[in-house]
Amino acid sequence: MLSLALCLLALLLAACGDDDSGSDSGSGSGGASADTERAAKPKAEEPTEGAGCKKVAAPKPKPDGGAKKPDMKLDPAKTWQVDMTTSCGEITIELDPKTSPNTSASFVSLARSGFYDGTTFHRIVPGFVIQGGDPTGTGTGGPGYSVVDTPPSDAAYTEGVVAMAKTGAEAPGTSGSQFYIVTASDAGLPPDYALLGKVTDGLDVVLAISELGDAASGESGTPLRPVVIEGMKVRES
Repeated sequence: MLSLALCLLALLLAACGDDDSGSDSGSGSGGASADTERAAKPKAEEPTEGAGCKKVAAPKPKPDGGAKKPDMKLDPAKTWQVDMTTSCGEITIELDPKTSPNTSASFVSLARSGFYDGTTFHRIVPGFVIQGGDPTGTGTGGPGYSVVDTPPSDAAYTEGVVAMAKTGAEAPGTSGSQFYIVTASDAGLPPDYALLGKVTDGLDVVLAISELGDAASGESGTPLRPVVIEGMKVRES
């Protein structure tokens, strides 16, 4: 009987040892610890389109036309810059009154009058251009007048260049108020568009805006969300 009791005790102790070993092997507390570590590890952040851009409501359309055509010209001996505040940040454009005296004078006049304030970049084609300056936001509006500066035959529309938009029926160099900023390394456009100037600061903002175009919309460049031009300030030195 004593021998039988000892055998039963030995079997009981062995069974308990097997349970402890199973707990250490990965199920139970060991598995729970591993799951906790995986849950605590932060997920990689996904890229955000238009990083740095505020989410804003689309402004109400402004009336088409109504602006007065300027009769003054800018002093070509001075440096003329326009600081544009947008819902994505600040963009500085240095104007080119030597190549485009009528275009630059018109742009400065419109900027100083507040014509561009509260308008949008209504056309955003990723990897090509961002276009704004239409008071109606439809792509068909303007100041009610046009000016002409025939661009040089070697005009290059490369990244950061600012030029004026026109319809296909208008003569080369014709412009109203709509302008575009090139975001491609080379847009491959013919020398038909009046050169306004070049972005000297805030190209990162321009590229952030470029990400907010719906690629599926093609050349129409439908924005994914509104990008607003909040104001412009003209500087001369």
